[in-house]
Amino acid sequence: MKTTEDRAVARSSRSRVDARKVVKPLRSIAIFGAVGALVAAVALPAYAATKPAETATTLQQMAAVDAQSLVVASDATSAPLSRGTFTATTPGEIEKKKAEEAAAARAAAAAASVASTSGTKIDTGRYALVSPGSGEVRYPLPQGSYNVSRTVGGAHQGADMLAPAGTPIYAAAAGVVRASAESIGGYGVAVMLDSVVGGQRVQTTYGHMIYGSRQVQAGQTVAAGQLIGFVGSTGRSTANHLHFEVWVNGGLMEPIAWLGANAG
Repeated sequence: MKTTEDRAVARSSRSRVDARKVVKPLRSIAIFGAVGALVAAVALPAYAATKPAETATTLQQMAAVDAQSLVVASDATSAPLSRGTFTATTPGEIEKKKAEEAAAARAAAAAASVASTSGTKIDTGRYALVSPGSGEVRYPLPQGSYNVSRTVGGAHQGADMLAPAGTPIYAAAAGVVRASAESIGGYGVAVMLDSVVGGQRVQTTYGHMIYGSRQVQAGQTVAAGQLIGFVGSTGRSTANHLHFEVWVNGGLMEPIAWLGANAG
């Protein structure tokens, strides 16, 4: 039979075993808790350090985008669209206006050049009868095909437009053929037209054409820009050119300036 002392020793042994059974799980829990705390201590500051920067960057980007949109809106409403002196709206119309102004500038420069060469001062203020480029007045020779050697001055009553033989000659304005012949005085082969431009009576003469090149006859009605003959050197002429005269209401005009003011 066990004594009281033996029973006490047995109870003590069981208590130690039970204590170890309890302590061992608690130790594991404590270890896991420590590891978790360590991970949290490392990860949370890093996350806290990066998260505000990311948020700040996003806000800066949004602010930049908003600022840009505001600048664009401000520019769009405050800056007027400028087309210079043009009233046209399409690219084609703008280019046409530019070409017309350039042609007028070239014509004015040519008129000034030939006028200074001849020593005659030309007043072109009353030359415009119609809107430049309207088509009511056309150049008698293709643009770029001629050079003006001289114009009105002294006994010379027109502009000499030097061009290769056979260059086409066109009616400067619509009208009726007053004269068309193989020989008209010093003009040689020539055509003369009577027209009305801007309500004014206009007479134009085209001299020194090639023999047999006239395309119209006296009494015939012609349109502005219609072919009437070809450049030659007939009559009192020493080189191939068109002698072009313009008279308005019986007054002699300087032809190159008149063309620039009315044909564009």
